[in-house]
Parts: sequence; structure tokens; C-alpha cells
Amino acid sequence: MTARPLSAPRATALVGPYLSGKTTLLESILFRCGAVTRKGTVKEGNTVGDSSQEARDRQMSTEINIASTEYLEERWTFLDCPGFIELAQEARNALLVVDAAVVVCEPEPEKSLTLAPLFRFLDRQEIPHMVFINKMDAPGTEISRTLEALQAVSERPLVLREVPIREGEQITGFVDLVSERAFRWQPGQPSELIRVPEEVAEREQEARAGMLEALADFDDDLLEKLLEDVTPATDEIYGNLARELSHDRIVPVFFGSAEGMHGVTRLLKALRHEVPGPEASASRLGIDPNGEPCARVFKTQHAAHTGKLSHARVWRGEIADGTVLNGERVSGVGRPLGAKLDKVAKAGLGEVVALGRLDSAVTGGLLSPSGQATGAPWPPPLSPLFALAVRAAQRSDEVKLTGALGRLADEDPSLSFGHDQDTGELLLWGQGEMHLLIAIDRLRNRYNMTIEATRPQVPYKETIRTTASQHARHKKQSGGHGEFGDVHLEIRPLPRGGGFAFSDSITGGAVPKQYIPAVEAGVRDYLRQGALGFPVVDVAVTLTDGQFHTVDSSEMAFRKAGALAMREGMPKCNPVLLEPIFNVKVAIPNDFTSKVQRLVSGRRGQILGFEPKADWPGWDEVSVLLPQAEMHGLIVELRSLTLGVGTFEWRFDHLQELSGRLADEVVAQRAEAN
Repeated sequence: MTARPLSAPRATALVGPYLSGKTTLLESILFRCGAVTRKGTVKEGNTVGDSSQEARDRQMSTEINIASTEYLEERWTFLDCPGFIELAQEARNALLVVDAAVVVCEPEPEKSLTLAPLFRFLDRQEIPHMVFINKMDAPGTEISRTLEALQAVSERPLVLREVPIREGEQITGFVDLVSERAFRWQPGQPSELIRVPEEVAEREQEARAGMLEALADFDDDLLEKLLEDVTPATDEIYGNLARELSHDRIVPVFFGSAEGMHGVTRLLKALRHEVPGPEASASRLGIDPNGEPCARVFKTQHAAHTGKLSHARVWRGEIADGTVLNGERVSGVGRPLGAKLDKVAKAGLGEVVALGRLDSAVTGGLLSPSGQATGAPWPPPLSPLFALAVRAAQRSDEVKLTGALGRLADEDPSLSFGHDQDTGELLLWGQGEMHLLIAIDRLRNRYNMTIEATRPQVPYKETIRTTASQHARHKKQSGGHGEFGDVHLEIRPLPRGGGFAFSDSITGGAVPKQYIPAVEAGVRDYLRQGALGFPVVDVAVTLTDGQFHTVDSSEMAFRKAGALAMREGMPKCNPVLLEPIFNVKVAIPNDFTSKVQRLVSGRRGQILGFEPKADWPGWDEVSVLLPQAEMHGLIVELRSLTLGVGTFEWRFDHLQELSGRLADEVVAQRAEAN
């Protein structure tokens, strides 16, 4: 291959499903590059990444692992992203600042569906990406079936870059389809160059022809050469591969074993020669190459000893310690290698660094001296799908809890929290139960706070079915001025969504005007907790008559009389429980549509219909009405039915009457709680 000038620093994200081996691949890459002298393992808990206690406890990545190194005199930053589906926001944040992604997967065709949302995101954002099929040193693995299954979930054509060499059931090496050179894997050592085995030669020629035909779909000159049986030059093929990758038109496919160090050097060489530089990526992201220094934050971290760190990619100019960005002075520039930060004086185009103490910087934000840098908009965070009610176990921690949750949400935009205005509970929202349990563990590990988490209450309401009139008198004499208020109320139902209405039809001054607002206040006091124990809605109350005492009547007396009339009259109005109903749109591969329909029916849901998802071939969207009481844990069960890829959107739709055994149980539980 023709020599080329050294590139500016580049960045690559390692993404893929949980347990595909991304963290092990990062260790192998760092070892091959000389950044570490000994490979760590996830099992032993001594990897460069996954240094947090939450990750060690679960033996899985819980946040982006950032590692900067050099390969053949070029600077690279690798972002190892969590593969667990509930932590997808971390991967998305990383992907939005890299030059390319390596999708790491296992050679198991039945698991290919788990990559569908990831491929979709990569293609929607036009992010160049390769596939690395890991764990290929296991006996009986097949490239062809895995490739076929992966192609079924990728909109872009997959282009195989090498074919395996087998000895029995074991893959022991590969033939590169561009250079047509063969290599035998050697445990812990660089691969050995060998002659192309005769039994592989025919298969290699077929695969090479397929690769060239895929490239010819985007290059008329190459197509003409192939039609004329002219063999293109090696440099021309490499040029085509690099160009089509940079435009996200093809997906090169490599294979190997991260644990055995097989195929790692080949992957690194492909990254070095074919991944576009930061200049091209900045253009793709709408960032002008000319102008003041500019960087974009993709990860926020609140560290115990260093304070707030904003991990950012520099897209223009240089950023040095002391540079003022968005009105704040940078306090330290660090180059990350896992949990370690190497202090540097400045960082230039393409580098990934941690910037210290930029208190107003947010994930996705652009930083520049003027604060006016522009670029492509940062996508909104993933919508919440699961909630827990949380509270501090120690009263002394209650004040600190909100601040600590704010810092967690600053780090992870897919976390949110707030008080429910109906139940008063503090709700922590996220992508699933594990996501929230990790957040709760962080509160304990970082802030020494023990958190109690429970299933959120359902904000039931109640209303009435019939009209009733009620007279009530509040009279109290205890020496001196007494208390006297006498009212006649008419209580009647309103249509669903009618809220509350108060009026009066007083004539002749039976109740003086200055006391009428007090009667309404008393009615509203009662509506906070009706006959069944829940807030009352969709009710109209009219003050029709009453009496007053010139000495003993007061606003407080009439307020108490109004509440008393409601307390005595509401049970006569045939009260009924109302439960909130959500409109839910479930997105799933169409192979699982029937299972989802059974899932919804088992949760008292009403299926409104289903149709093909307009912008996602092979997927359906099922529209349902589902009681809020049945929403808790829906995402957990949905993912278990759909290999982790099913998801949904939801919104409140209406309140609906609930009667029978379920209503009796809800009312009984409320009475017991009160």
C-alpha cells in the first residue's frame, strides 16, 4: 500500500451487545499498541476500563471507558461503550463524536437481532462503522450464517474483508481479500504469514469477487473494469474501501478473538488506513473547519477529588489549560487512559480530553471562547421507560439527595427525577430496573447515601355518578365568640375531564358574599381526599342556601361547613374509582407482534391496532391503551420477549372507571395506608 501522511488524532467507539467482548477487545488493542504491559481481564477486575465499583460488582461496563494511545505514530482514542441495552445512552453519546465505530458481536446468528437498533442509529447518523465478529476461535463457528443474519438487520451492505482458514472445526487464520495474503494466528503473538492454502483458494476468489462487486455499486470506473475482467490495483481497492466507509455506504466485516489477540492487528491496520480523519467527521457533524477553537462534550463526570470533568472532542483549533470556554476558565486538560488522567498542556484537532471545572458545561454542548459555536443539533436523550420511588434511608441525607440525583442526571441524560404532583413521591426515571439500581449504587458508593426504592404509587382519582343535595351546619361554642356556618350544597358529576366547578345561587343574603369563597375553599379541602380516599375530579358543586350568625359566623366557620357538607354528601353520590390510562406505542420486530399482543392482553390492555413501522422495515408498531397500574415492569417483560430490542413510547390518555375486585383491593390498600 502506498505510504500516506500521518493523520490527525482519531477516535473510534467500540459498541455492541452485552457480553460480546468489547472491554476485552479494548485491553487487546491497548496491549498491542503498548499502552499497557499486561492485559487485564473482566473476571479478575483489573482491566483499564470498568474501574468503577458498580462495574466491578456486575462484571460489565456501566459507563464509557475512554483510553488514548498511539498506533504506528498516530494518536487514537478508543471509547468502549456499555452493551447492556438499558445503558444505550452512553453508547449514543460516544458515537456522536467519533470518526467511526467498531460493532463487536459474537458468531451466533440467533443473536443478530440485538444489533438492529444499533445499526439503525449508526445509519440514521451516517456514522462510518465496521463489524468485528469476536470469539471466532471457538470450535464450530460459521462466518456465512452469521454474515447472513447480520445483513438482515443492516440497511448498509456488509462487505466481508477476509475469509477464514480452518483446521478441522477450528478457525486458525485468515486470508485478506484485498492483499490476498494468508496469515496463521499464533497465541499471544503476531500472526504468521503463510501461503494461501489450496483448499481456501477457490473460496477466497469467490469472496473477493463479492467484495469488488459490492464496491462497484458505488464506482462506475471499477464496475467497467470488472466487466472487462481487468483486475483493479490494490491501492485502488483500498481507496474505494476508505471512501465508501467514510460515506457510510458499506460495512466492512472482520473477525478474530479479542481474548486470544487474534485479528486485533488486522483490525487496527484497517482502522488506520480506512477510517476518515477528524476533518471529515467535523464536516459530517456540521462544524465549520474555520474559526475559533471548538470542542463538544460527550461525557460529564463528577469526580470526588477533581470535581466536575467534561470529556470532550476538539473539533477546531487548540484548547489549553486556562482557556476560557463559554465564559468559564478551563482548570486542567487531561488525556484519559481508563480512570487515569495524564495532564497535558493543550489539545488540538481530533483529540479527546477531560476539561476540568467547567460547571455550566453539559453533555452534548459545544464549547468555544465566545460561547457561540454552532454544529449539528445534539439528539434529545432517550425517553424514560421505568421508574422507582426513592427516598433517603437517613433523614439527614434528605437534603443532599436531590443534589446528588442532579449530578447523576448531569452525567447520564437518560436519567431524570422529580416529585409526582399527585402522590408526592420522588420518582427516579430511567431505561429499566438495572439502570436505576446502578444509579442507586452510585449514590451509595460516591455519596455514602443509603436509598430505599419502591414501586411508585398509581395516582388514582375518584369521581361520582349521581347528584345529591346536602345540608351541613358547623356550630361550636366554647366561651366568647363561637363558630357558626350553615350551608346547602348540590353536588353533581361533570363529564370526564371536566375538572371542578363551583358556583352559587344564593338569594336574599342567606350566606353573605364575603363567606362564599370560604365555602368553596372548604369544598376544595375535601376534594383532596374523597370518600374512597383519593383526590376527587369531575365534580360540580353549587351553594344553594344557608344561614349565618351576625356574631359567630366567620370565614373559617363557613370553610368547615363546606368541607362537612362534602364529607357527608359525597358518599351519597355513588363514588367510583378512576385509574389513569396510557396510550402506548410498542415498536417490535414483526416476528414478535403476536407475543406482544398476548403481553398487552395479560396486563388488561386494549389493543387499538398494529401496522408496519413506517421508517423501519421488518418492524411493527402496536398501539394500545394500558392502565398505568400495569405499566410498571412493562419494558422488562417486553425486552425479555424480544431479545432486548422491543421498546415503547407512552403518554397519559384519560381516566377510566375501575370497579369490582381490583377497585376494592385498591380502596382497601389506601384505607390501610391512611
